[in-house]
Amino acid sequence: MTETSLSNTQNSFKQLKSFIGEHIIGQEKLVERMLIALLADGHMLLEGAPGLAKTRAINVLSQGIAADFHRVQFTPDLLPADLTGTEIFRPQLGTFEFQKGPLFHNLVLADEINRSPAKVQAALLEAMAERQITVGSTTYPLPKLFMVMATQNPIEQEGTYPLPEAQLDRFLLHVKIDYPHAEHEKEILHLARAEAKGEFQKHKEHFQTISQQTVLKARNEVLNIYMADSLEQYLLQLIIATRNPAAYGEDLAGWLQYGASPRASIALDRCARARAWLQQRDFVGPEDIQELAFDVLRHRLILSYEAEAEGITTDHFIKELISRVAVP
Repeated sequence: MTETSLSNTQNSFKQLKSFIGEHIIGQEKLVERMLIALLADGHMLLEGAPGLAKTRAINVLSQGIAADFHRVQFTPDLLPADLTGTEIFRPQLGTFEFQKGPLFHNLVLADEINRSPAKVQAALLEAMAERQITVGSTTYPLPKLFMVMATQNPIEQEGTYPLPEAQLDRFLLHVKIDYPHAEHEKEILHLARAEAKGEFQKHKEHFQTISQQTVLKARNEVLNIYMADSLEQYLLQLIIATRNPAAYGEDLAGWLQYGASPRASIALDRCARARAWLQQRDFVGPEDIQELAFDVLRHRLILSYEAEAEGITTDHFIKELISRVAVP
């Protein structure tokens, strides 16, 4: 696909990616995965050590889209009603009025989601899966453009609550990020100084934010990206192999306790198409599936006790699986 044949929506997302890249240095994978989640109409879980621009990246994404944004800091004393909203009594009218919570925004940042107990985490389930919130006997629809981006810190165990498997499965992607390279960190220093002196604000003035209609149009274009039947079969074989790993080796069978659900197949299909669209191709290649298999599957697989004892990770299992399932 040539530069002149790019659609208006592709040009808009190209500019958005460039805009985010100016503010988030050394995290190209994170920027791409955020846009993929947005295009695939899913939610994203970010995991990484403190100070790796997880919250900043999501905030910058919200600045590039004409949409409502709200940040929720998850703490042990947070209540479900703090997310969904609650009925408030109006004495002057003698009636109850529903006060909407932060989940009624387009982009919601659940910062340090594993710092709140399961009851609060479960409050996100209906919103993430059904795009609606039920309070009492009334169900309230969420905006058509709705995306939850959650962060968690993997190095702290004190005062944290592991996410239930049912909720993890609601996340389209589970993205792990690492420290930037030395040359990128030098650029980060320069950027921080420029922002402190107010010199970087002028760059924002030249960027045209993307409308919600453009995002919804882009999602339709992503769905029309071509995927060959043989490649679709390859995608399904990867997912099904997680349920029957013995067909690809007894060692794989001993490492896995539970495989991925059909939700993983849908997620990998949507994300592979979104990656191809972002890279300005009109077809999906096997590299799209292989590259995104880690982010789609790492939170959907449950390893056996034997695998954990051997130090086997889900990423290692996925890597082995990709190497053993034949590419068409």
